[in-house]
Amino acid sequence: MRFDRIASILAVSILVASVTSPAFAESPYDGLWHVTIRTNTGSCEPTASSTLKVTDGKISASGADVTGTIGREGLVRVSINGAYANGQLNGNAGSGKWNGASAGIPCSGRWEAARQ
Repeated sequence: MRFDRIASILAVSILVASVTSPAFAESPYDGLWHVTIRTNTGSCEPTASSTLKVTDGKISASGADVTGTIGREGLVRVSINGAYANGQLNGNAGSGKWNGASAGIPCSGRWEAARQ
């Protein structure tokens, strides 16, 4: 899996996780988020970034298959094409860890997000 794809997935997952409860029409994390991913171990690209959209707590990005949640307290859990990320959003920023693989070789690192 290409690192930029992992970055997009991670960013999307952060955004999607904005709302845990579907009863609420809007989550405190809805909006556009700029996500930067850095690889600490493995052969994935060293860094990548993407803009993700969160609407009603659901994360979306063009061309990415993303599932995830952001709890009302900002807890992020996301999965995208075999890569996984978790972390914490607080206000207009957040960070966490991710792991995945590139050509079958495990990769992992950290992500940071900022609301645009």
